[in-house]
Amino acid sequence: MSEMQDYKSRVSDPASRKFETFSYLPAMTTEQIRKQVEYIVKKGWNPAIEHTEPEHLMDNYWYMWKLPMFGETNVDAVIKEAEACHKANPNNHVRLLAYDNFAQSQGTNMVVFRGKTV
Repeated sequence: MSEMQDYKSRVSDPASRKFETFSYLPAMTTEQIRKQVEYIVKKGWNPAIEHTEPEHLMDNYWYMWKLPMFGETNVDAVIKEAEACHKANPNNHVRLLAYDNFAQSQGTNMVVFRGKTV
């Protein structure tokens, strides 16, 4: 059996904090983000973009970037909105989420751009 690894994520150290499933992995490449958006669109989920300051990433409230993109099927349009949010808020974390209107819940949620930590 392999040894368990401690990721050393601490509330007192903003740079070490982990948030969302993919944060334990290296930052996603542009192509990996594209594949996630393709999956969201293929599932018929409604993409949305949110952002927050790094010091508030553990809060339940993140700022909504525009309205959710109900019915959006253009992968490039979703990526363009995430990039626009990141450009407008370069110090903030930006996450992509998708609403599953059949299950009436979030289908997925991931940080696609990480903000600067203190």
